[in-house]
Amino acid sequence: MTIVQALSAYVVAAGLLTLTPGLDTALILRTAAVDGPKRAGFAAVGIITGCLIWGAAVALGLGVLLAASKLAFTVLKWAGAAYLVWLGLNLILKPRDRFEVSSGAPAAGGDFAWMRRGLLTNLLNPKMGVFYISFLPQFLPAGVAPAPFIFLLATIHAALGLTWSACLIGATRPIAGALKRASVVRWLDRLTGGVFLGFGVRLALERR
Repeated sequence: MTIVQALSAYVVAAGLLTLTPGLDTALILRTAAVDGPKRAGFAAVGIITGCLIWGAAVALGLGVLLAASKLAFTVLKWAGAAYLVWLGLNLILKPRDRFEVSSGAPAAGGDFAWMRRGLLTNLLNPKMGVFYISFLPQFLPAGVAPAPFIFLLATIHAALGLTWSACLIGATRPIAGALKRASVVRWLDRLTGGVFLGFGVRLALERR
């Protein structure tokens, strides 16, 4: 797999992941609808900052392991494959019927409180770290330094997230309305599950 092929495949997969509703989407939609686009923008910046921090941590840790140990690569490969297959099957077999856009009480302390809230929402979600650890290494081409390339992937994911957040803020009502439809939520979950399942199988068959 060349660098161009790896980046192309990753943009497709990360783009789909970004579009799938989650806790971050809920926070942005709720903030935009109740507290206005400015504070939603601060929340989005906090979330993206959290992604970059997770990405840096995963890149540094994985970079050392993958460069130094073939055993670490093998263990990580099978653990990541199992996680992605499990995640994919759950999304396919048990898709959600609805997506809640409520995120609790508003933050106090002004605009920057929303940035802090977005940051903490992301950093305190261990699933983010687990997903980065299992997902990013499979897009690592042979002969490429692991740490900087993995951080590049995290940066691309952050850029996609920032773009999607801007779309959410700019079109809060129609997008929130679509996410209240059971058919839309089920379709997104199953589509994402199929992609995760495919990447999990591919990761299991990948050779270093």
